[in-house]
Amino acid sequence: MTMRDRSALLAGVAAPLVSTAALVPFRENFANTDAALVLVAVTVAVAAAGSRAAGYLAAAFSAAGFDFFLTRPYENVNITRRSDIETTVLLLVIGFAVTELAVWGRRSRTASGWRAGYLKDLYDTAEAAAAGTSSRVLLGQVANRLSQLLELRSCRFQHGIAGLGVDGRLRHDGSVTVAGQPWPIAERGMPPGVLELLVESRGRLHGRFVLTTSAGARPPLEHRLVAVTLADQVAAALAAQD
Repeated sequence: MTMRDRSALLAGVAAPLVSTAALVPFRENFANTDAALVLVAVTVAVAAAGSRAAGYLAAAFSAAGFDFFLTRPYENVNITRRSDIETTVLLLVIGFAVTELAVWGRRSRTASGWRAGYLKDLYDTAEAAAAGTSSRVLLGQVANRLSQLLELRSCRFQHGIAGLGVDGRLRHDGSVTVAGQPWPIAERGMPPGVLELLVESRGRLHGRFVLTTSAGARPPLEHRLVAVTLADQVAAALAAQD
C-alpha cells in the first residue's frame, strides 16, 4: 500500500469525525438534514481525492458520526425518530454511490489520458517515418516506448531474426504465447524472461523487438495492441527505406 493510499484511508476516518465534532456545538440550531448534507460533501471530497476504500470509510464514519453525535438521544447509537433513521441510511447509501461515481470518473480520465498518449505515439512514429528519420533513431524511439507500454526491463531490436532463442511471442492480436501455447497475462502477468515482437510487412520479416519482461507486470490488452501497431509502423518504415 502506498503512502497516498494510507493517507486516503486516514482521511476517510478522520474527516467525517472531525466534521461531525465541529457540528456538535450547533446541533440544536439547524436541521439534521443540513448536517447530513455537510457530511455528504465530506464524503464526496474524500472519494474524489482518494480511493474506493477511502470513500466507503468516509461514508460509514459519516453515518456513524451522524447517528452518535447529531441525532437524539445524543452520544447514543439508538435513534428514536424515523426521519433520523431514514437520513442516516440515505447518508450511507449516497456516500457509497458518490464513491462509485468518483472511482468511475477517475478511471475515465485515466483512460482518456492514455488514449491521447497512444494517438501521440502513433502520430510521432508515423511522422518520423515520413520525415525519413534514420532507422536507428526510429528503432530506438519505438523501443523506449515499448518499454513504457509493456513495463519491460529492456527492449532492443534485432534485424532479420525470428524464433531464435526465444519461446515467447507477443502476437498481432495482443495475445502472448509461450512455446506456442496461450499465456494468461491477466492471471499470471507477463511470462518471465524474454518475448519477441515480430516486425514484418507484406509477408517479409524485417526483424524483431526483443522484450525482456518485468516480474508481475500486467500490461492491459489496449497497451499490447498499441505496441503491435507501433511495430507495424516500424515495419512499413523499414520497407520504405529498402
